[in-house]
Amino acid sequence: MTPRRPPSLLLIDDDEGTSGLLRELFHGDGYEVAVAATGTEGLRLAAERPYDAILCDVLLPDIDGVEVLRRLRRIDPDTPVIIMTAFGTVEMAMRALDEGAFDYVRKPFAIEAVRTCVARAVERRRQAPIPAALAAEAAPGVRAILGSHPAMVDLYKLVFRVAGTKSPVLIEGESGTGKELLARTIHEHSPRRGRPFVAVNCTSLAETLLESELFGHVRGAFTGAVERRPGLFLEANRGTIFLDEVGDMSLAMQAKLLRVLQEQEVKPVGGGETIPVDVRIVAATHRDLSALVSSGRFREDLYYRLRVVVLRVPPLRERREDIPLLAEHFLRRFAALSQRRLQGFSPGAMNALLAYRWPGNVRELENVVDRAVALAPGSLVGVGDIPEEIVATSSPGAIVMTGESLPLDEVVRRHVLAVLRVAGGNKSRAAKLLGVPRRSLYRMLERFGSEGNGRANVAH
Repeated sequence: MTPRRPPSLLLIDDDEGTSGLLRELFHGDGYEVAVAATGTEGLRLAAERPYDAILCDVLLPDIDGVEVLRRLRRIDPDTPVIIMTAFGTVEMAMRALDEGAFDYVRKPFAIEAVRTCVARAVERRRQAPIPAALAAEAAPGVRAILGSHPAMVDLYKLVFRVAGTKSPVLIEGESGTGKELLARTIHEHSPRRGRPFVAVNCTSLAETLLESELFGHVRGAFTGAVERRPGLFLEANRGTIFLDEVGDMSLAMQAKLLRVLQEQEVKPVGGGETIPVDVRIVAATHRDLSALVSSGRFREDLYYRLRVVVLRVPPLRERREDIPLLAEHFLRRFAALSQRRLQGFSPGAMNALLAYRWPGNVRELENVVDRAVALAPGSLVGVGDIPEEIVATSSPGAIVMTGESLPLDEVVRRHVLAVLRVAGGNKSRAAKLLGVPRRSLYRMLERFGSEGNGRANVAH
């Protein structure tokens, strides 16, 4: 029997330290390793022979790494490409994954994490061809899952991994964190994207109406049922149904939902026959379902049926460094809708946003920015354009962040560095996000000393 050839790996990275370390690591693991210091060289090597996996840095001296990814996929769409970057933003992850990247790793990375990622890519390559990028054909509207917090990067990566499956997904998170948006993203990046996405809030209807809404009814099933109605499960057939606040379902409804999951069929209210359905279920809740199971208010069998894959959306207070990016995103959107030329937030206004705990999460921030855009008289959103209850959480000498009281200068330092990371080290963009001249940003970085300068240089 012919011995199986060793797996082949192509490294595209102009950082000699990183590429040297990875070359020695994977060579020691039995890989055939080729190294390219530029995107052009990497594309040439990829065109000469197939590789089992490709590791490509996003910042290359000649071509943007995402553009290299596009060209690599034209050369061989079945080769898994893993993007490496020092800038762990969901925006960059979305770009790479949208273009068909197999995965996304942040620098500095844990060696075992890279090993595992490459091993998964090689296994996928050798088992079967990788399907073409789902997002290349997906509807382009879902683009508001933003953030630089590692939890958000990992969450978005998991969304892409689970999107192509039929497994039920349970999304956990507080109200206003964007659970429906996440469910829509799963649908839009799945093979079901051309079929219906149907959302239903399980708390908005009485139990009898919810059953009819979900499973349909026959004519005469109850008073007012003057005609047959198919129900949302049949409406979502071959697509996705999103059950929001599934923890608020009654035990009787839970039993009926469990039957649909088990049998893949629905029985309309008042009907005698069942109808087969093919529906992907994504459920969401702000409640602790495990606690409801323990108290007997949620069926244990349904709980385990729904939580095949669990996605937890962190509240905004756990990822405060994302506030500037989200606020700027909403400002651009609402300014465009109202045809306003707003350039950003004043330092005082941004500090007020950073200080607030945001019990309503991203939805509340979106509403606050919408109001601020409507009220701002000049080119910047100022403190006076922010609601009083939000500004009141700040004091003249200190701002509360992550549970600690800090001097204003320290808050400004942290905020500037966080925005600089959000901007990928691009000082011009960071200055625009901060709403200050670029010269002012340079002066602030000089005042912060070596730490500020060191972080500022990450974009080359």
